[in-house]
Amino acid sequence: MTTITRVTQRMLTQRSLTSVDGSLAKMSAAQEQMTTGRKINRPSDDPAGTATAMRARAEIADQQQYQRNGQDGLARLGIADSTIQAMNGQLTKAYTLALQGANTGSNGTTSEAALATEVDQIRQDLLASANTTYLGRPIFGGTTTSPVAYKDNGDGTVTAYDDGGDVPRQVGAGTTVNANLHAADVFGSDGNTVFDHLAALSTALTNSDNAGIQAQIGNLQADMAQMGTAAATEGARYNQISTANDTASAAVLTLQTTQSNAEDVDIAQATINVATQQTAYQAALAATSKTIQPSLLDFLR
Repeated sequence: MTTITRVTQRMLTQRSLTSVDGSLAKMSAAQEQMTTGRKINRPSDDPAGTATAMRARAEIADQQQYQRNGQDGLARLGIADSTIQAMNGQLTKAYTLALQGANTGSNGTTSEAALATEVDQIRQDLLASANTTYLGRPIFGGTTTSPVAYKDNGDGTVTAYDDGGDVPRQVGAGTTVNANLHAADVFGSDGNTVFDHLAALSTALTNSDNAGIQAQIGNLQADMAQMGTAAATEGARYNQISTANDTASAAVLTLQTTQSNAEDVDIAQATINVATQQTAYQAALAATSKTIQPSLLDFLR
């Protein structure tokens, strides 16, 4: 038995309006993408793409934090490097003065006293450099809350305020680098620092104590070697952070591309899509306007 379905005016009208609504929704979606420049304006637009974009955004935030950490570490180590280089130059000058003071055949009491005065000045300059700060904290003081890493006691001795705390900076996933050098590693341990040696050298020069001068020449050689080792350590850490920063920067660019591919619309394609949906919508309106024209005969049916 054949079933005959009667198509009424109401059915035609409903189908026409449904087609118009569908065309309008597609045109609105295309226009929204064109306006925002994004093909995902809400998670329901593309759940898989949304998940990819969210993961990329989280990774970008991590990598950018690594970059900020690295930049802080580079700033700290950069100041430490320039400070050590300047101090090494001063220490070399003090070593030269010690060698000059050991030349007993050509120096008199007045000359050695002048050398002692110059050594004292170098010692004060080195102490000031050792107390160099970054963001209000001494760079050779670890995590101390003291405003200085060293205090001159005025009797040829110094008091160190380095608490031994490290200043770590995470510059990558599982990669942490200490962005500081400890005072003892640069200047020597308590009671055997470069400042103690310079004070002893000054005393030896003042007293024309050649044996004392010779002893401090050996100490200053060790001090220069220790500063050189500290500078090498600082340089290695600086390079490690710099490399990590470059890696993070490259990762950010890659992740931004991934995020853009997931979220951002192709403007050329979006323009074509808007034009296509507008044409479809106009066609649906035109077809509906012809469909919804009931006559008396339509009502009688």
